[in-house]
Amino acid sequence: MTKIVQCVPNFSEGRRVEVIEEITGAIKSVAGVTLLDYSHDESHNRSVVTFIGNLEGVIEAAFRGAKKAAEKIDMSNHSGGHPRMGATDVIPFIPLKGVTMEECIQMAEQLGQRLADELNIPVYLYEEAASKPERKNLSDVRRGQFEGLVESIKEPDRKPDFGPAEVHPRAGVTAVGARPPLIAYNINLDTAEVSVAKNIARAIRGSSGGFPSVKGLGIMIEETGKAQVTINVCDYKKVPLHRIFELVKREAKRYGVSVTGSEVIGLVPLDALVDAAEFYLQVNGFERSQVLENRLLE
Repeated sequence: MTKIVQCVPNFSEGRRVEVIEEITGAIKSVAGVTLLDYSHDESHNRSVVTFIGNLEGVIEAAFRGAKKAAEKIDMSNHSGGHPRMGATDVIPFIPLKGVTMEECIQMAEQLGQRLADELNIPVYLYEEAASKPERKNLSDVRRGQFEGLVESIKEPDRKPDFGPAEVHPRAGVTAVGARPPLIAYNINLDTAEVSVAKNIARAIRGSSGGFPSVKGLGIMIEETGKAQVTINVCDYKKVPLHRIFELVKREAKRYGVSVTGSEVIGLVPLDALVDAAEFYLQVNGFERSQVLENRLLE
């Protein structure tokens, strides 16, 4: 059986298109790997890249992308709206076809060791690959971001899983992990009050009593001068996109604020969009077999 794994690294560069193209070029240079998508955001100063391939090829492509990012991105001069701690901030492996989560965990461990040995970049394992429970959540791993980790990484409980207990002066720190498919979903608000976005994010995220499989932050989008709720939907089958969207609209209304739109970053499973369409169209008795593309794949 053919084994296919997905990798969605996030790089701390969303403004210099030429640098992003060099990083994606390094990824595409690996035989057996297919680049599916990449997007960049100037306000977040971040790029999200999606590629697939066999296990060995994906590990090599992830390494080459991280190596190029370490050469081109200087975290000591970096700023942006999205939390970050490294030039290659995070590298998750996602099982797609014929691949187990355990194999993705082994891939994370293999890549983490190589990043430390060959690039001298400290690495934390997270999500399903986490070496301890308190490192499962990426936000806990990234606590303090690049600037805060300069000192906190020296503490015994913050010791990296691989590499030196010292932040790389340019490349920072990288988190490598294994996880199920995730949807990066942002909802834009018609307000310049970022505190409203933060309050809404607090209402929907699992860590503060909201949806267990949802993470959220409130940030400001510099280009528009408006606030945004930036969301990671870790299990869309448990918490569909339309439920999150409706709750954000309801919470925003409490503050006299309207939602102006939403956006998906990177790729999204078809089922997640079908769920939303079924909800808003109020379609009764709809079956996934009625989706034309599903029948063609069969």
